[in-house]
This record gives sequence, C-alpha cells and structure tokens, in this order.
Amino acid sequence: MGTRSVIWWVTLVAMVAAWLSAGVSSKAQAPPAGAQAAPQAAPRAYVGSQACQKCHAATYERWSKTRMANVVTDPKVRPEVIIPDLSKPDPLVTFTRNDIAFVYGTRWKQRYFKKVGDDYFPLGAQWDVQNKVWRPYLVQPNTDWWVPHYPADNNGRPTGPLCDGCHSVNYDVRTKTVTEWNVGCEKCHGPGSLHVARPSALNIVNPAKLDSVRANDTCIQCHSQGQPLKNPIEGRYFDWPVGFNQGDELKNYWKLEEHKLGETTFTHFPDGTGHKNRMQGNDFVESVMYRRGVTCFSCHDSHGTANESLLVKPAQALCTTCHGPASPNGPHTPTLEAHTHHAANSPGSACVACHMPRVEQTIANVNVRSHTFNVIGPHMTDEFKMPNSCTACHTDKSTDWIRQAMRSWPNVSPWRVQ
Repeated sequence: MGTRSVIWWVTLVAMVAAWLSAGVSSKAQAPPAGAQAAPQAAPRAYVGSQACQKCHAATYERWSKTRMANVVTDPKVRPEVIIPDLSKPDPLVTFTRNDIAFVYGTRWKQRYFKKVGDDYFPLGAQWDVQNKVWRPYLVQPNTDWWVPHYPADNNGRPTGPLCDGCHSVNYDVRTKTVTEWNVGCEKCHGPGSLHVARPSALNIVNPAKLDSVRANDTCIQCHSQGQPLKNPIEGRYFDWPVGFNQGDELKNYWKLEEHKLGETTFTHFPDGTGHKNRMQGNDFVESVMYRRGVTCFSCHDSHGTANESLLVKPAQALCTTCHGPASPNGPHTPTLEAHTHHAANSPGSACVACHMPRVEQTIANVNVRSHTFNVIGPHMTDEFKMPNSCTACHTDKSTDWIRQAMRSWPNVSPWRVQ
C-alpha cells in the first residue's frame, strides 16, 4: 500500500472516530439547568358545535334545523317543543310541564325526562306523534338486554347509562356531564380543539375519507342495538359504546346484538331483519350494499336536507342513481316497470316499497323501514309469521294471492317463488 493510501485511510478512521465520539457525547450531555423539555403535542379535546360555526356557517345552519341537532330539548328554553296539550287530563299523565327537564323526540314518539340530582329519569307516559294519543312508557321484561340489571321502575333507570351517550357529545360516565347535548359536529368528526386552533384537513376526522367500515361506524355507534364489550362500567350497565371517539375502531368498544337464524326475538325477525327501531346498523351490515362499500352517507346527509330522512335526493331518484335498466347494478329489465310490475310513479313502483318495507316497530302500529334491502317474500310470512314486502301495501291480500301474482310475471323464475 502506498504512503498516500495509508494517509487517506488514517484520516478516514480519525474522522469516523471523532464523529462517533461527538454523537455519544451529545446524547449523554445533560440539559442545562433550568431548561424546559420540548412541549408535547396537545391532546385532542371537545369544544362544542358552536366553535365550528364561524368557519362552517352554512353547514352549521342546515344542521341546526335537523332532528340530529334537536334530539333532546329543554322545554324551558323552547316551550313549543312539547307537542301534546298537557292541560288536558289523561290518566297516564301524572306529571306537569314543570316536571319536565328534557323532551326527547318529535317525529315518531315524544318522551319526557325529569332531573333528580345529577341524573335524568324517564317519566311514565309518552306521546304517540302519529296517532296523537298518550301511551305508557316503561321498558318491559324480556325486551332490552339491560332490563334485568335495573329496577322495574323508571325512577331506578337513569338515562345516563341507557340513553345519553347517543343523545350528546362526550358524555362523561364519571361526572355525568357532556360537552353538549344532541348529535353535534364532534359526534361524527371527533374532538375538534386542534382543528379550531389550526384548521387543517389533517387534524379533524372526515368520515368520507375513512374506509367504508370505519365510515359506517360513525352512524352505527348509535343506530344499532348491541352492548359495550365491557360491562358494568363505574358500577352501572351501559347501552351505548362507552369510550368510543370518532377515529377509533368501534369493534374495540361495541358488539352488535346477536341473532340465531330462524328465531324471533325482541330485536330480530327470524331472517335476521330488524324487529324494532334503532336496528338500521344491524340491518345494514348484513346487506350487499355494505359489502360493496356503500356508506350511510352515500344516501343520507346528517348536516340537513329538505328530503325525507335527510336523504341526499328524494328516495326514488336516489335509488335510480345507481340502479336502473341501463345500469350494470340492475334491475336487468328493459324498463323499471318491467321490474316492479307496478305502474310508473305508483307507490308499488317505488324501490323502497319492496326493498325497504316498513316492518320495524318504533311505537304501537308505527313502523320504520328495514335497511337490509332484501325483498321479504310471502313464504317468510307463512313459515315464520313475519311481515312481508307485499302485504305492507296489499293489506287485504293473502300470501297465496301474492304467490300467484308473482308466478304470472314473465321475468320471475318459478323456482324462486315460494
């Protein structure tokens, strides 16, 4: 090896040794006295929907008029929210307007809560909005899973563990306080403190940018029947996904109500279709739509629309956006009428009439639509005594009549008519 090469190698080794020594020294060196550690990133915190209004004024205005924003209402602030005339006596009504701390609901039913200490409790009568009558309110045995864990008395059933987690933002199970009542912005977008301080798409949850499973969990967290994975919590049994914040994975906090095929339960019909309200999520996860990546907000806009059920378009226009005679999604018929076998623009030609029948009870004889998107055939009525899609409209017809009508349709396979 030449002299020049030796000098080069010695120089290189010396430089590496010096670099390593400096690195070790810098790591071992203690910070100067009085120096402060680098600040940690602030944790996300809830700030309330009004903090969103300044930048999102138009969206806030739409949302503020929805039922999402008005699930529970203080009648002292908005006395007009109470629908029935409480001055008219009724044997079921043992309370007065002054007893009502919160009013729940305005569309199907209206319930009333009183406040005792730091908890709210249901009063014993509810108003049937559609039928305009009073009905008793006390959840009965052999219905909701939580009933055995609470006294058979509304005064022993606080709304905190049984309702309030879905009717508020950031319900604290220890302090029984909320950031805000109702389904506010952060129920769907997560804690907004960082976003308010420095608005960026990177520091707020946008459900539309999540994968379809987590996107749908935004709605399923409340629009489903199930149980927390851990119960009891703080000594009480909860009926909502305690601990879940938007951006988390719901499966780590919540399990859907189980069902055994062929059995009728409080929550399910024998085929797995929901038997009662608040089963939209349970239905939807069983659907082809869900498996194909469709999301709740493919159809609904919780910020508010002028359409029924906050649909992004009127129902028929919405369905035919993706489905129609010219669509690869079907129906595979020359016209829509050839598929429905009902006159155009008639109730029987509406997609939801057959694919989303009103079979899920919300109160008395008032039902809401299923979300499996399956047509329920007459054989399900014969075999399992459950309602079918046809007799929801043809109330005076038998299952045999339905079967014969379907067999006369030229494009319906006789092997599928049961």
